[in-house]
Parts: sequence; structure tokens; C-alpha cells
Amino acid sequence: MSEAFPFSLVAILIVVLYLLSSIKILREYERAVIFRLGRVLSEPKGPGLILVFAPIDRMVRISLRIEAFEVPSQDVVTHDNVTVKVNAVIYFRVVDPKLAVLEVTNFLYATSQLGQTTLRSVLGEADLDELLSAREKLNARLQTILDSHTAAWGIKVSMVEVKQVDLPDQMVRAIARQAEAERERRAKVIHAEGEFMASQRLAEAAKVLQQEPTAIQLRYLQTLVEIGSEHNTTIVFPLPIDIFDRLKGMAKA
Repeated sequence: MSEAFPFSLVAILIVVLYLLSSIKILREYERAVIFRLGRVLSEPKGPGLILVFAPIDRMVRISLRIEAFEVPSQDVVTHDNVTVKVNAVIYFRVVDPKLAVLEVTNFLYATSQLGQTTLRSVLGEADLDELLSAREKLNARLQTILDSHTAAWGIKVSMVEVKQVDLPDQMVRAIARQAEAERERRAKVIHAEGEFMASQRLAEAAKVLQQEPTAIQLRYLQTLVEIGSEHNTTIVFPLPIDIFDRLKGMAKA
């Protein structure tokens, strides 16, 4: 009788320790995919306290938080045959833990590899100008393609951002020359528009002076006052061109 008591106590202690070791606590953002005798249970467990009876059960812990993965720098040849180095950031999260465990060996590695190939293929179809100016459009296209491919893995791609575009030094100098030429073109256009507007105003002023011949004399006097106020030693007196025509006519006569 005395020998049976310690044996039962040891058995109870073993059972208690087994139950304690079977207790698992999952955080709010974690889910557990349970394999019982090799077959997955219908629904993931968690969060909170769950029981995993080893070795019958095997647990795979999955986080539901958003993961940020940086795609390494990729050599991309654009549609207009310019070689650039581009890297990006992919934001995704697991929405179905069961699919993330059953459909792919390592969803993090698979998503990163898919992001690299998709980045090269999508940006390779765009021109350099589009890559530099229409980045939001390319980001949306990358996100749509990645999300459609990873949906079967229980993953939702929420955002893709092209992080940096490194151009060759020769291309940087060419873009700088192009920008300088564009600024010079705009300056010449603005100058020509100013000359055109000034000529229109001068034509209107000439019409007014033609209607009032005495006004031109007032302009002469005003010009002399402006010249004299500057204390110049040289005085310029404007004369109408028609005076020279009359003098030529008198000389011929």
C-alpha cells in the first residue's frame, strides 16, 4: 500500500507537468495553426490561452502584423534602354494563417522573390521619364500585381513604394543639360512675349500721339527733364524722322 502511494503521486505529477507544458499563450496579433496527427485543424487558434497536446499536436505560430520588406537594389533596363538601379519597399500582412502555412514553404522568402521579379518586369516596361515622374502610377501597378499573386498564399499586399532610383553619372549630366536647355527656352519665350506686348503698347501710344500732335512736344520736354536730372554731360535731343525727309526734299529742290 505504501509503495502504490508514491507511484500514484508520481503519475499525477507527470500528468500535471504534461498539462502545464501543453499550455500556450498567444498574443493578440498571433494565431496558431495546429496539425493534429498530421492533419490541420479547420480553424487557427488564438489569441489567448490554448492547449497543444504534444506529440499529437504540432503548432505553427503566425504573426498577423504588417511586415515591411525591402527589395534589394535591382538592375532594371527601362523601355527606352536606360540601365538604372531601383529598390523598393513592400508592406504586407497575413490575412489567412492556414493558407500561409499550407500553400507556401516560406511566405516571407516567396514574397521577397516575387517582389524582385515583379519590380524588374514592371519597371522594365516604363520609360525613364515615367519612372521619375509617374512613380505613384507604377507603385499602384506593382501593388495590384503582387496582391493578385499572393492572395492564394493568404497574404495581403497593402502598399509598394519605389524607394530610390540610381541613375548613371552620364545620364545625370544629360538630364541636367536638358533641364538647363528647357529653362533657357522658357526664358526666351517669356522675353519674346514681353517684346510683343511692349510693341502693342507702343502702337497704341503712337495712335494716341497721332491724334494729339502737341503731345509729342510734351514728351520731348519730359525726356529732356529726365536726362538733365541725371547730371549727364551729353544731352540727347530726339527729332522726328519726317524732318530729315523734308530737309532732303528742300536740298533736291
